[in-house]
Amino acid sequence: MDALILHRIQFAFTITYHYLFPQLTMGMALLIVVLKTLAVRTNRRVYHDSARFWARIFGVNFVLGVATGVPMEFQFGTNWSQFSRATGGVIGQPLAMEGVFSFFLESAFLGLFLYGERRLSKWGHWWAAFLVFLGSWISGFFIIVTDAWMQHPVAYSLLPNGRFELTSFTGLLLNPWALLQYAHNMGGAVVTGAFVMSATGAFYLLEDRFVDYGRLFLRVGVTAGLIFSVLQIFPTGDLHGKYLAKHQPAVMAGMEGLFKSERGAPIVLVGQPDEERQRIDNPIAVNRVLSFLIYGSTAAEVKGLNEFPKENWPANIPLLYYSYHIMAGLGTWFVLLMGVAELLLWRDRLFGARWLLWPIFLSFPLPYIANTAGWMTAEIGRQPWLIYGLLRTEHGASKYVSGGNALFTLLGFMGLYAVLSLLFVLLVFGEIHRGPGIGSAADVESGVPVSNA
Repeated sequence: MDALILHRIQFAFTITYHYLFPQLTMGMALLIVVLKTLAVRTNRRVYHDSARFWARIFGVNFVLGVATGVPMEFQFGTNWSQFSRATGGVIGQPLAMEGVFSFFLESAFLGLFLYGERRLSKWGHWWAAFLVFLGSWISGFFIIVTDAWMQHPVAYSLLPNGRFELTSFTGLLLNPWALLQYAHNMGGAVVTGAFVMSATGAFYLLEDRFVDYGRLFLRVGVTAGLIFSVLQIFPTGDLHGKYLAKHQPAVMAGMEGLFKSERGAPIVLVGQPDEERQRIDNPIAVNRVLSFLIYGSTAAEVKGLNEFPKENWPANIPLLYYSYHIMAGLGTWFVLLMGVAELLLWRDRLFGARWLLWPIFLSFPLPYIANTAGWMTAEIGRQPWLIYGLLRTEHGASKYVSGGNALFTLLGFMGLYAVLSLLFVLLVFGEIHRGPGIGSAADVESGVPVSNA
């Protein structure tokens, strides 16, 4: 197999596996702050125990995220040395700052939150939770800034030796693409955290264990899940889609399977792209909706792939098309599920509605799939470019790392990550089975306050 293909497969595998962990930590960090705020305001044990419980889950995810994230940095130098040599003057700064906030701010205050409760005041412990959240979200921002520059390069100059030089760090941070992508990405992370929390609450109620905690997890998870699922569609998804159509119209055409430019373009809900015949087979479409969503007019023309040289088309149109539609379809399901759950919660009927608790419980993997599909849409859409419009993928790979070396390390990563997966499942399931650390059942029911935190 070609070395370039193996380099791409290895990076795709390691980064997809890695992002299973940060998306939960970034989303859960906000929900832990919510729980800790409720704990400080009410001083009820159920809120304190819940915040500590989810912090333990957070800690397991954080450790696995760090362990699987470190190889990503090395791959820039091993598999993608030409890319690193050309762009290090730009992306090196945000990646270094991400490491500072992730490894120092986030990890230091996570330790304080987990082990310093008895030594900190209640507000000191709250600040520890907040700074874990802040470090996590700032860390995510610098990663998004790096990727956004590859999607929409700004604030750079090209030197005579072929290397890129940063001309404005502020311009890099305020890249409009980065701001839109960051809002959409972090909303997706909170959706993951909310669904995991809701599913755990539903599990406890279905098992008739830790009932008070299960109800609290459902209240917080369902409410956050509905809010951020809606925000994923509008405004973050809507604005990001409009910006994508403006700056990467070929990618938008590939996502929608639009092979020919069309006025009053329809949106295809279901269908199979046939790249060879340049059509969508068996389409179920809604007329004129795509034109309206992008340009605000049902008569507007949307550019099709026929407007662009074929060598600049997205490299794998069927995979791009399906990734996008899986993300969009699951996003619609999230709004419907959480909308019904919120309605029943408002009517005080959710906790006994087993017919709905089961779908909530079984849906916890779906945000992972939706976030992965979203990132696949962004990265597959950018191909055949590493830096959109400036550096093609084949020009960024290392020249002297053979396909055999790439395959050997890929198999090694697969074996190692299989072991890590087993360890992760055992640790997290063990925590969920043990449940939140509580005092007596009477304390939980009556809301007896704890003495310090």
